[in-house]
Amino acid sequence: MDYAENILGTIGNTPMVKMNKLVEELPCLVLAKYETFNPGNSVKDRMALQMIEDAEADGRLKPGGTIIEGTSGNTGMGLALAAIIKGYKCVFVLSDKQSKEKMDILRAVGAEVVVCPTDVEPTDPRSYYSVSKRLAEETPNSWYVNQYDNPSNCKAHFLSTGPEIWEQTDGKVTHFVVGVGTGGTISGVGSYLKMKNPNIKVWGVDTYGSVFKKYHETGIFDENEIYSYITEGIGEDILPANVNFDVIDGFTKVTDKDAAVYTQKLAKEEGMFLGNSAGAAIKGVLQLKEHFGPDDVVVVLYHDHGSRYVGKMFNDDWMRERGFIEDEITVAADLIKDHVDKPLVTVKTEELVSHAIERMKKYKISQIPVEDISGFVGAVDETDVFRRYVEDKNISDLPIKEVMGAPYPVVNKNTKIEDLSKLINKDNNAVLVDLGNGKHHIITKHDIISAL
Repeated sequence: MDYAENILGTIGNTPMVKMNKLVEELPCLVLAKYETFNPGNSVKDRMALQMIEDAEADGRLKPGGTIIEGTSGNTGMGLALAAIIKGYKCVFVLSDKQSKEKMDILRAVGAEVVVCPTDVEPTDPRSYYSVSKRLAEETPNSWYVNQYDNPSNCKAHFLSTGPEIWEQTDGKVTHFVVGVGTGGTISGVGSYLKMKNPNIKVWGVDTYGSVFKKYHETGIFDENEIYSYITEGIGEDILPANVNFDVIDGFTKVTDKDAAVYTQKLAKEEGMFLGNSAGAAIKGVLQLKEHFGPDDVVVVLYHDHGSRYVGKMFNDDWMRERGFIEDEITVAADLIKDHVDKPLVTVKTEELVSHAIERMKKYKISQIPVEDISGFVGAVDETDVFRRYVEDKNISDLPIKEVMGAPYPVVNKNTKIEDLSKLINKDNNAVLVDLGNGKHHIITKHDIISAL
């Protein structure tokens, strides 16, 4: 019989999978180290177990203790699985940009989850770095993992991931490409591979808003490069001790949009249902095309599973809201197709200004067409109403016809966007689209900007 003593015995020995459609433009063989086959569905299972075992060995983690860590989710999952088997409690601190799925999964395996804001400095007491440290200080019999600076992180990949890649490629690997967060994977694997063959090139994939690439190239920690970004699992606003820049030959940066789009492409074109950092990783490989030749064997490591991003990168509404899906918009009808069924909000000439204000507040709109029995005869804009109100507090009781401006231009639904845009200017903030059968819809400056 062939079986593992417990779930921890299934960590490692993940498969290597040939990339096909997405890398057709590359001259080399591209292989994916597919880490979702670990029991916690991510590469972090390896280092989580190593860090726990090393902490047990030197007494930092004692029986019945509480494991505390700041995590983007995957390290927490690996720690939680090991904690279940070994009898520890877990408290994990996540930033609020992490997917809800990650938080729910950690709670599902018995961990306590604390959520902190993303847009704060690392030293801010509200940051997930600071909160995790504070909780460790306040919690009796606890161990703060600190995956960023814990040498067992690199050690795990030097002892397992690196040797597996070497053996699975029969020592023919020429390039290793991976997203960089804590630095454990790239530094551990890179150190092992360069020990076996110093000519192997190690490339890190970074994201915009992170400091790694510029620091590696210049030695300058540029705080101006730090800003909030969407991509999960890679990039940092600190320099973790586990990032061994001497092992890394270079970095390439991938945008949030490309990372998200290629996450979807991996699923739809390669059948690889993977996480956000995998999209960044394969786009990074494509960006490094000029560094590869026909005899090269490029290994790219995919960190985690797509199930943790169902509400984000695999949700077209989420993607569309962030401009990551580019719907073709050429005519007026394209701008209103998602809300064309909503009725047009109007006011009558004899209604009071207060009625228009109430509708603006109720429907959260800024412009309202004015009509009478003959059709559209004017328009009310919140800016004009506000200016008039400052001049005369009694404006609310005036009829609309006394404060309305010129009516909005009316166009047909097949009017081209460029022609539509010319009608919107500082004196005119909207146009009306004639849908036929007496129905109209409004297009504002906001609608056009949102579609850019």
